[in-house]
Amino acid sequence: MNGRIATLMVHTSPLDQPGIGDAGGMNIYVVENAKRMAAMGVTVDIFTRRNHADLPDTVELAPGVMVRHLDAGPVEGVTKEQLPQYFDELSAQFSQALEGRTTYEIIHSHYWISGEVAIPASKKLQIPLVHTMHTMARVKNLNLAEGETPEPEARVLGEIEVVSASKALIANTDAEAASLVSLYNACPDIVHVVSPGVDLYTFTPGSGRAGARAELGIPTDAHVLSFVGRIQPHKGPELLIRATAEMLSHSPHLRAKLIVFIIGGASGSGSKEVERMKELVNWLGISDVVRFLPPVARAELPQWYRAADLVCVPSYSESFGLVALEAQACGTPVVATAIGGLRTAVADGISGVLVDGHDPRAWSSVLARLLLEPQRRVLLSMGAIEHSSHFGWDATARGTLDIYDRVRSETALQRAAYGR
Repeated sequence: MNGRIATLMVHTSPLDQPGIGDAGGMNIYVVENAKRMAAMGVTVDIFTRRNHADLPDTVELAPGVMVRHLDAGPVEGVTKEQLPQYFDELSAQFSQALEGRTTYEIIHSHYWISGEVAIPASKKLQIPLVHTMHTMARVKNLNLAEGETPEPEARVLGEIEVVSASKALIANTDAEAASLVSLYNACPDIVHVVSPGVDLYTFTPGSGRAGARAELGIPTDAHVLSFVGRIQPHKGPELLIRATAEMLSHSPHLRAKLIVFIIGGASGSGSKEVERMKELVNWLGISDVVRFLPPVARAELPQWYRAADLVCVPSYSESFGLVALEAQACGTPVVATAIGGLRTAVADGISGVLVDGHDPRAWSSVLARLLLEPQRRVLLSMGAIEHSSHFGWDATARGTLDIYDRVRSETALQRAAYGR
């Protein structure tokens, strides 16, 4: 298809560094998908809330992809949880922005907050709404980390409203599609599965583990485990820390060469989570093993993946798990929780290992065994490269555009039937 798409992501900006605050896999998804769609001839405008005073009204992200800023509430210091109070203001700004431009074929909102903001504009301007949840409250509440606050009922109600208003819902996996139908009563006919991708030109095996470690100053013979992502309970960094302590208690000989990297920043309201994790590391007596690093720029991230023996994704729920896919594309096997989209992102026993549940003892057993079996890691590395090769962003873009075409055709038929 040709034409112009209005993409809406309100609670985080496509310009933000993934791994800090609320920026994560969704940011990468929106940006990479937009770039590939633009390369296929579609103009994509990404609307987001201005969150820094020095940002211009528009920023060219790539040829055919523009970021356009909406103004609502204080520019800085507004948390994701506070955004609902600015829905009306954001919706009015979004509608006004769409009215003043060339006709948009589709509005594609990402995350429930954006969906709520998009609904009034979609109805007023009669532009069909396509929505991607990325995460869902009812799914998260079924899989909470210990001590984690459940998602509020207001979010559940908002997600129900977005599902009802959408002409199409895009899920990352079959499991997410099933959750939309079973937990949100979505019509199966409007639910479509399009797998996220990985930048196969950036995330590659490159110079391999030895080259990456030489560049990063990591000993060649070290046993390296890495966690990459936002430091929040739901992502499970505490599980990896406790599993490390457990592993060293039953395999103390690993200590001399073990390095565990926790790479990422605090997320949302959990600004003290990094300090809590550091205190836990000290209390467990493993501060000589665990190293905390701030989020790494996208251009540098492949080397950190390559340098690891294993990348760990111990999430409590995950709509897909882009970190797992990026690591595998770099040739590094992944150990992940057997839940949600991670069952698709990781081929169990082929590109990595899926672990049932969040018992530190079970995780420590899996990690220790893999660290002591280098030949198995070599086989998993080969499987990781092959598995990830099926998830390029070009396929994601084509799948998304196919859904847009279907929605446009169905909308045109409905309008013709009603004489509009």
